[in-house]
Amino acid sequence: MSAVRLLVLGVTRRHQPTHGYAVRRELLSWRADTWTNVQPGSIYHAIKQLTQEGKLRTLGTEGGGRGPSRAVFELTEDGEREFFERLDAALTSVDMEELGAGIAFMDALPRAQVIAKLREQRTRSHAVRNDLLAMTADYPGRHEPPHFPDLLELWSGVFDNLTGWTSGVLERLERGEYRLADDR
Repeated sequence: MSAVRLLVLGVTRRHQPTHGYAVRRELLSWRADTWTNVQPGSIYHAIKQLTQEGKLRTLGTEGGGRGPSRAVFELTEDGEREFFERLDAALTSVDMEELGAGIAFMDALPRAQVIAKLREQRTRSHAVRNDLLAMTADYPGRHEPPHFPDLLELWSGVFDNLTGWTSGVLERLERGEYRLADDR
């Protein structure tokens, strides 16, 4: 799954009708390039691909002020469907980029759905942590490259931290923090 696609679909959905430069500007204002692999080229590539796939519809062009005119687009029904499918998957992901993109748009879903998805994500994170720790006995060579026990402890610690972080977000959601789709 591509975090870039979810980010482009989500920003487009939030600001439609919009153009590529506005999507790029929004994502860069979020500093998304620091927590995902999204780059200006990947944004425009995703827009082009989503348009070719019928997920975005071009509505025409608008003057670019100082620059060339820009294509204006919006999500199609297929684009809306893909956005929600990717959002659901991202909120259960143990991949940091995907999860980050999901968190960025969790307000598009009802509270109960976000809570259920993040509980699933927390369970998955905890399971990955335990699986990594369980492998340590199979790799006793701590002092020999590639130092598997140290690597397994490093990664299990990352997933332990992710589990704790998710628990914190869940506590805030359960207290009614954040404005979600069913709060409007």
